[in-house]
Amino acid sequence: MPDDHGRAPRERFATRLTHAGRAGSRVHGFVNPPVHRGSTVLYASMAERKAAFGARRFEQSVVYGTHGSPTHFALEDVVAEVEGGTRCQLTSSGLSAITTPLLAYLGAGDHCLMPDSTYGPARTFCDGMLRRLGVETTYYDPELDGSGLAALMRPSTRVVYLESPGSHTFEVQDVPALAGAAHAGGAKVLMDNTWGIHFFQPFQHGVDVSIQALTKYVVGHSDVLLGAVTTNADDDWRRVRDGALALGQYASPDDCWLALRGARTMAVRLRHQMEAGLEVARWFEQRPEVRRVLHPALPGAPGHALWKRDFTGACSLFGVEFQPHYTREATHAMVDSLHLFGIGASWGGYESLVLPTTGFITRTAVAGRFEGPVCRFHIGLEDTRDLIADLEGGLAVLRDHAA
Repeated sequence: MPDDHGRAPRERFATRLTHAGRAGSRVHGFVNPPVHRGSTVLYASMAERKAAFGARRFEQSVVYGTHGSPTHFALEDVVAEVEGGTRCQLTSSGLSAITTPLLAYLGAGDHCLMPDSTYGPARTFCDGMLRRLGVETTYYDPELDGSGLAALMRPSTRVVYLESPGSHTFEVQDVPALAGAAHAGGAKVLMDNTWGIHFFQPFQHGVDVSIQALTKYVVGHSDVLLGAVTTNADDDWRRVRDGALALGQYASPDDCWLALRGARTMAVRLRHQMEAGLEVARWFEQRPEVRRVLHPALPGAPGHALWKRDFTGACSLFGVEFQPHYTREATHAMVDSLHLFGIGASWGGYESLVLPTTGFITRTAVAGRFEGPVCRFHIGLEDTRDLIADLEGGLAVLRDHAA
């Protein structure tokens, strides 16, 4: 136990990020915890081994490499702190953080409700592996209210999945209402909270299992793949932990150590990138080439009222819908002309990114919501004046390619 474990429990976010998962500020030694690598764990006696294995499913017990090490446990403590939960299970990637709890809660004959705006690989998993395992998935309008979701519930519905905002089209969901409808129908609520990070506290709004791609803001440097599944109740923890162990989910301790290092500066990066993202988003709002900006933190943007009610901040990922007379090919030419924005599928790192959305996502429950082509932007740590100058040049290319 840390020697300064008696600190005030309501220290603010940046302070908790700085100190969580460490041995304690008064411990003699290096500031950062060491990397614990290993597969085999040795015991002094059979009694010691028996005691360790008795706790292996539910405690932070070192019994074998795949069950975790002190490096894993430190990061799990940090993520649980960020999410406002009690226990966290690390996984090898953001996608595995989605698939692990889905497999833990769903079986043959079960029904799952997924928002139509869900992350593409999650849809592929539902339509492929879950279907082959006998699980049926229904995609629903992410902007449904509680009564609308209740109408889709079946006796076999075991999971209602949320992603708010949607990571490509940024629909903000009414999480408390949807969670209430799900629980009334006997289903668990799983939520991808990667956009919300710390700004949305899932367990205060009815979520049972929160999912994060630590690849994004926690790591912060675009060089590690990592996921996390966080719970706030013992029964959910046991379900998730058993599922992860059965699937052999494992995260490299070196990657966990890098994520721990990234987490120490995350509060500063989040604050800067939120402000920079809003600055660029407001600039887009003033441009005649733009029909609307899909940034929930902007007054008047879709989902803003729910965002204002439930979130304490915003990340640096948002969408831009261009005027309908611009073609998809024109937006591609604009993207190709940018110098400071990489064309990449991830976000949350220090570098700015852009990715065309139109034509690259699947929708089966809701269609026709956008009149013009859409691109997704992630704002990194560059000077916003340079980013805006780059975007001005890109919009000139867009205009040159107008239909």
